[in-house]
Amino acid sequence: MVRHNNQLPTNLPQLQNLLKRDPASYKDEFMQQHRHYNSTRMVFEMKPDQYNKDLDDLVMFLAQVSHCFPEDLKEYPQELMDILQRHPTTLHPDMRKTFCRALILLRNKNLISPTSLLTLFFQLLRCPDKELRAFLKNHIITDIKNVNSKSKNIKLNNVLQNFMFAMLKDSNITAAKMSLDVMIDLYKKNIWNDQKTVNVIATACLSKTTKVMVTALQFFMGSDEKQEDSDSEAENENVIIREVGMAARVNKKSRKREKQMEKVKKTLKKRNNSKKAPVFNFSAIHLIRDPQSFAEQLFKHVEGMNERFEVKVMALDVISRLIGTHQLFIFNFYPYLNRFLQPHQRDVTKMLLFAAQASHELLPPDVLESVVSAIVSNFVTERNSAEVMAVGLNAIREICARCPLVMNAELLRELIEYRTSKQKSVMMASRSILQLYRVINPEMLPRKERGRPTEAMSELTIKAYGAVDAKDYIPGAEALNPDDENANPDDEKDESADDDESDDDGWVDVSHSDDGEEVDTDSEVEDNDEDDEEVDSGEEEGSDEQDSDEEDSDDEDGDEDSDSEEESEDGDTVEKRVRRPLTKQEKKKQKRINKDLKRSRKKTVAAAEDPSVIEERKIKAAAVSLSRILTDKDFAKIDAAQVKKQLDASKARQKRKIADDLDDTIKRGELVRLDDIEKVYKKRRHDKDSRLTTVLEGRADREKPTRKPKRQNPNASTTNREKSKNKNFMMLKQKAKGKHKRSFKDKQIALRNALLKQKKMGLRK
Repeated sequence: MVRHNNQLPTNLPQLQNLLKRDPASYKDEFMQQHRHYNSTRMVFEMKPDQYNKDLDDLVMFLAQVSHCFPEDLKEYPQELMDILQRHPTTLHPDMRKTFCRALILLRNKNLISPTSLLTLFFQLLRCPDKELRAFLKNHIITDIKNVNSKSKNIKLNNVLQNFMFAMLKDSNITAAKMSLDVMIDLYKKNIWNDQKTVNVIATACLSKTTKVMVTALQFFMGSDEKQEDSDSEAENENVIIREVGMAARVNKKSRKREKQMEKVKKTLKKRNNSKKAPVFNFSAIHLIRDPQSFAEQLFKHVEGMNERFEVKVMALDVISRLIGTHQLFIFNFYPYLNRFLQPHQRDVTKMLLFAAQASHELLPPDVLESVVSAIVSNFVTERNSAEVMAVGLNAIREICARCPLVMNAELLRELIEYRTSKQKSVMMASRSILQLYRVINPEMLPRKERGRPTEAMSELTIKAYGAVDAKDYIPGAEALNPDDENANPDDEKDESADDDESDDDGWVDVSHSDDGEEVDTDSEVEDNDEDDEEVDSGEEEGSDEQDSDEEDSDDEDGDEDSDSEEESEDGDTVEKRVRRPLTKQEKKKQKRINKDLKRSRKKTVAAAEDPSVIEERKIKAAAVSLSRILTDKDFAKIDAAQVKKQLDASKARQKRKIADDLDDTIKRGELVRLDDIEKVYKKRRHDKDSRLTTVLEGRADREKPTRKPKRQNPNASTTNREKSKNKNFMMLKQKAKGKHKRSFKDKQIALRNALLKQKKMGLRK
């Protein structure tokens, strides 16, 4: 068969299409192109720095059809790799990129092993071509991700990790930095999240190159709490959002459609979160093999560092995180940190943050005392502003929350005295320290500042240095019934009814024998309870004279409450009695009665702290923990019981809510938040903008003023004035012109014209 107008030797795209359809029929044309490629390649190697258009087209052509003739092109990948290895930097940039694209195409067709190709690409990262480096980096990450998609290829991963470890020590800074970026991206994508990868990155923190060191430090400063979405799920979600967004753009815009768009986004987010299994991924800082030696080497590196201050701050941050997370002992770190604890120091809040992060329970209190004393002497003084004092008190609170033994009773007494400060920021910071020690060690506080004793406080054990409080039962499990796993709700109702009856039995009526008059003390007990609640909520408690004044006011309230209606024993008759005013002797007796009531109530609270009662609870909790498998409902009951223990024993209503800062103080994570140090309660300036916002908020619910209709009948015809408002201006131009006030000259002219007109009219007559 003779082919007319055969243009296949010069038309490579057409030949490529025909070869993919029928390789056997066009093998002669292929072999012709292959021989042309070999000759062109040999010519190109003589001058590799010049661009060759024919070789460029032939290389991509052979890469496209390589799967059709695998035996004939067996040596083709190796030839391209040899050219790149012999002339990595002298090659023309376009030709070098063409060779790399052809090798990636062959790798996608699984004609090259990933080890040899990725090793070559890592070596090519030394090239000065920025565009090529970004291209190779994306391919390396994608290729390793695809290889490890179904199962971990441990052999390949070990070879590449060893090669990257050598690349980090390379003299070429760009190649070392790019290799580190590749490892960090693979860790964040959950491909290389093992211990070996983290320790290879940790060696980069000690690099002499600033760029490499900063990149590694930023990696350890991050957190892996949020898991990145997979590419497929993100694409599906974007497609759905794009479709709904297109419909919202095309259709008429309304609030309803905007709400529908937001609802779609929320629904997709919920659905994706429900599909995902919970991922328990530790932060990279937990996977370091020898954190003690690594922290010591990094601190030694920081001491001899001549870099910028920002780099030094990042290194100190990583060291403090290592100390706090792994509970390390680097005693030289704290005197080094003391030199930066000055109010005028740059980024001083971060330095206070590092001091708090580097404190833990196993640290000897003597080591941290120098840090606390430096903060007290430099920050918590009257010569500083309120913001500086508040920041210092917040830092001391965070340090004491992690190492409570660093505080002594004398210093604590001085710090809580600031709770009476007129500056709100200082007062709130001091109260936060008071609330903290009410929870962790109330014995260090003065007796009047400890607050009302609770069940949780009675079970609190103050640990000595190095002591461990290990429990063999679930705390709070005594709230469950060890016999019945499924309690009836009717029984719970009966128990609640019994509790109500027992609560009613707690009210005491005291009568005076001499006067023969009944004195109702219910209201006084309530008032006393409320006064105690005020003390627990952090308000100031006065001296004994103030207590006597409060009792006098309680007596007056009792006098008013006693003038109430009383029922007889049968409950039929109700009569109103009027009390006479009490004398001084009767008031003194009334005070004695109130004091006796307080003592009796304190005895009941002390009975709750009886060691035998606490021991019974522990035995019951251990029996419940060992005898049954606890469900989610059981744990919910246990949590409710533990929260109940934190409440006051009197169960009286609180006048003030407990601040949320107490919960933040008790429940804290591994790392300290900068907001905890910088949290300053300050009254904002009431400037014009804030006043305007308050005014507009007040007008939100107000109805808009409307004009009342002028006419009684709305269907009546309009007046000429109303009609003129809707007319065209050209119709009213002359009339509007005459309404302007005329000048004196215009009036003279008008008068003259009028007189002349009258004269003419007279002559005509």
